[in-house]
Amino acid sequence: MTILKFGGSNFLGLEGYDRVARHIAQRLAAGENKIVVVVSAMKGETDSLKAQMLEVNKEASPSNLDAALATGEMLSACRLEAAASRLGISVTSLNGYGLGIRTNSEFGRAKVESVDPGPIRSALQEHDVVIAAGAQAIDQSGRLTFLGRNSSDLTAIITASMLEEHACEIYSDVPGVYTTDPNLIPEAQLIPEIGYRTIAEMSRYGAKVLHHGAVEYAERHGVTIICKSLTSDGVVTGTTVTGHGNARSVTVAREAVVMSFASVADRANRRALLDQNGITTIDVEQNDRPGLCVMSDTDFAMRLVEGTGIPPVSIGSTMVVTVLDASVPRVHLIGDYERTVSLARQLHEQMYPGAVAERFGRG
Repeated sequence: MTILKFGGSNFLGLEGYDRVARHIAQRLAAGENKIVVVVSAMKGETDSLKAQMLEVNKEASPSNLDAALATGEMLSACRLEAAASRLGISVTSLNGYGLGIRTNSEFGRAKVESVDPGPIRSALQEHDVVIAAGAQAIDQSGRLTFLGRNSSDLTAIITASMLEEHACEIYSDVPGVYTTDPNLIPEAQLIPEIGYRTIAEMSRYGAKVLHHGAVEYAERHGVTIICKSLTSDGVVTGTTVTGHGNARSVTVAREAVVMSFASVADRANRRALLDQNGITTIDVEQNDRPGLCVMSDTDFAMRLVEGTGIPPVSIGSTMVVTVLDASVPRVHLIGDYERTVSLARQLHEQMYPGAVAERFGRG
């Protein structure tokens, strides 16, 4: 059995579903028997759904928002099913109600409590391919829950684990994990092999790599992650995520959230709350007030803080550059895009001297 996951960058338009469907057909023609494909929402669709919901009701309930946001992945699964069916593939799709994943009722970033492989195994008995909507499940009361932003990776790893498969292929717009963001800094170096904990830390500090919850789940359940990219020339394999392999990196968080509080005590209380929920934060000073820079799970973090009944004095955004090596992370808050990229490039060159020369054939 093969487990594949395709992120939103594979679905920039409807033609993306045809391209992925052709890849699935090629895998079947090559002799692969049963395939489960987990999909993310089309690029930009989750943000659009959230904006629509908040335009209707700025205080929409967390359960209402979860149900709405999950429809992005549901639509993506339906589109890919339609594209695969047109190619004559025996295919069906499942969403959170039928995936066999149960969570608690912590809407916004629900935690997995139990899994049942039965529904997917039953679907595979009747079809060669099952398309699964990512990032969603149901709670013990049968209500739809959202596993968090960018958490379709987690759905894919959970699926591989409960089907007793030890590998999962994850496809994005880049073939693997780099020493820094290759979309910002061309000198970035591809990392062929990396350890679970290293890449989870990169994710927690804002790197657009694998979802940290997915990586942590993969480590606990022994699932190897193989990062790939689907190109016009075929499949490119970049990085394998296993139990070993260290790498230094410079991460760039483009959308970190900064919350300012009325007092140091308020900040300390909110930091403790976020720490309890595994959210990475950094103490900062914002407009002469104590503040927190939230590096990961920003939507869920804001929901937690607002739920305390004492909202932040102000909420803003910034860009953050972090150096991750064997020592304590070194964090630089920069608000300006050009200065952020310049600093990230400078720090990356210090970490990997000669990378620029190698990239452009000098040295």
